Amino acid sequence: MRKVMGLIMVFVLFVVGFVSKCADGFEYFNLTDLQFESFYGVSAAAAAPNPLLVGLTLVQGAASRGAVCLDGTLPGYHLHRGYGSGGNSWLIQLEGGGWCNTRRNCIYRKTTRRGSSNFMEKALPFTGILSNRAEENPDFFNWNRVKIRYCDGASFAGDSEDKVGGTLGFSAAQLEFRGQRIWSAAIDDLMSKGMRNANQALLSGCSAGGLASILHCDEFRYLFPRTTKVKCLSDAGLFLDAVDVSGGRTLRNFFGGVVGLQGVQKNLPNTCTNHLDPTSCFFPENLIANVKTPLFILNAAYDSWQVQASLAPPSADPRGYWRDCKMDHARCSSSQIQFLQGFRNHMLNAIKGFSMSRQNGLFINSCFAHCQTERQDTWFSDNSPLIGTKGIALAVGDWYFNRAGIRAIDCPYPCDKTCHNLVFK
Repeated sequence: MRKVMGLIMVFVLFVVGFVSKCADGFEYFNLTDLQFESFYGVSAAAAAPNPLLVGLTLVQGAASRGAVCLDGTLPGYHLHRGYGSGGNSWLIQLEGGGWCNTRRNCIYRKTTRRGSSNFMEKALPFTGILSNRAEENPDFFNWNRVKIRYCDGASFAGDSEDKVGGTLGFSAAQLEFRGQRIWSAAIDDLMSKGMRNANQALLSGCSAGGLASILHCDEFRYLFPRTTKVKCLSDAGLFLDAVDVSGGRTLRNFFGGVVGLQGVQKNLPNTCTNHLDPTSCFFPENLIANVKTPLFILNAAYDSWQVQASLAPPSADPRGYWRDCKMDHARCSSSQIQFLQGFRNHMLNAIKGFSMSRQNGLFINSCFAHCQTERQDTWFSDNSPLIGTKGIALAVGDWYFNRAGIRAIDCPYPCDKTCHNLVFK
């Protein structure tokens, strides 16, 4: 099994590397997320044998609302019904998968599962927070659990279209940037299937979906009566407006393209846009203090995706000084670790005001990881990452059900010996 996983990982890295050479500039950045997702898919399956497979449901009628994927196909979701004590409780998981910031890489994206339901898997394994087994998911196993597929490229927040992409020389280049409409159409469909009667609801998401769960948190809460317990969880969604290793701002430049191209500005909260530019308001650090709904932030202090794609992408590190460090944190020099400690300090400063609210929760572990709720080994298993004596699943459950206040921040690297750090060959 270990040999097979190694071969799969090498193949994934080869594919990502090959595409990066074929693309312009930031295409590499956009596709880096695929390497993490593929790795997690393998890891989750290995840690949870014979996981529940849940079929894809397309949102019928979405096209009449203009709620379509990048290529104009119908959006979709995977729903597994709850039962017993969880029969009237709903968990919504927003899928992640990077973003696209130019016509060129959005045109590429629409030929993948991240831009077209034609390429989506017809069934997905439900593991981690989506598992239907009490021994794998003690607090949410019998809830109605939903994974909404991501096929717009702007964290379910854009609303525009592009009909002139053909000038780039591509055929059938029209692009639909309808993330906000996809969000609304999928949620409305789920409301009609019983979610409107929920007594408990949790909106969650990983990576770009974690950012989306922050953007849509209050909107989600307002769908329900005040008597409904509604909270939100962002996993690996705390993207920082950080300085990269060359002194530039790689992620800010990229996000600027996403916001401008996909018409995101109109859907950003005015509590932010009233005093900051739209690109700044796509960064969670400028949003979380104004989210009224209880919100839990789960993040690795040394987020592997941000280290690879935001702090030290090839464009900021043309000589490859950071390559070994990005692939394996154990190969980082002392000066590189010091730079990464600065990133951790930025993250801790970003959550200071947020953490002062008693309704919010935090779990910031000192791991080199990305997305920890859908992987069974990091969500809930015998060797899951801990802060003190508490793992992620129990921390989230204690916070959601008001069993305990959770503001867990781990000491800096290398003190945590329970991390499942990602190492790339």
